[in-house]
Amino acid sequence: MLDYRLDEGIAVLRLDDGKANALSHAAIAALEAALDRAEKEARAVLLLGREGRLCAGFDLAVMRSGVEPMRALVTAGADLCLRIALHPLPITIGCTGHALAAGAILLLAADTRIGVRGDFKIGLNEVAIGMRLPIFAYELARERLSKRHLVRATLQAELYDPAGAVDAGFLDRICEPAALEATALAESRRLAALPQPAYGRTKAGLRGGLVAAIRATLAEDMARLAGPAPGGPR
Repeated sequence: MLDYRLDEGIAVLRLDDGKANALSHAAIAALEAALDRAEKEARAVLLLGREGRLCAGFDLAVMRSGVEPMRALVTAGADLCLRIALHPLPITIGCTGHALAAGAILLLAADTRIGVRGDFKIGLNEVAIGMRLPIFAYELARERLSKRHLVRATLQAELYDPAGAVDAGFLDRICEPAALEATALAESRRLAALPQPAYGRTKAGLRGGLVAAIRATLAEDMARLAGPAPGGPR
């Protein structure tokens, strides 16, 4: 599900479940463990998906299995995204294709996001499948997305192609698919050269208030969260 390799100080993580790369409890646990390991031995982190998709969102089998399992999974995903937002190491995501719902939230949490050209969809489709967008998602969106796109990308559940995702703020730039890993690795190396602890402390100062505010709302928000509409679109 998650491959970890250390490449000259860069922790390269590749998420590949052979299917949609849904964010399950197992995937979240694997990513948390990888971030623990990277913090001990790396200078930067690069997260890649499988060809054609970064992440299709939270595991729908769990999301539609009942209110409490759904809330537990979304809470775990929120914790992961908030950890990424404050992780002391630079975190780059190489968005290999589709990034929907939780996949798009991962992009909002990372430091640098590089995508690929192609017929891919990126965005927050929760409202379109009958689910209220959680507070942690729209607050990260408020921080990272263009004000011109915020309502369209959250309330109106608009999905973007990669070029549109750059304009909206889900991605920083795009390249050809064959060049993605090399491009993202070069960016990770550039960021890894920035001195620590200055990088990590500045990130904590920049995003610490936002993360603290989200955490203060998380338990109450999860207690009110309802899952996607039964039989809604996938």
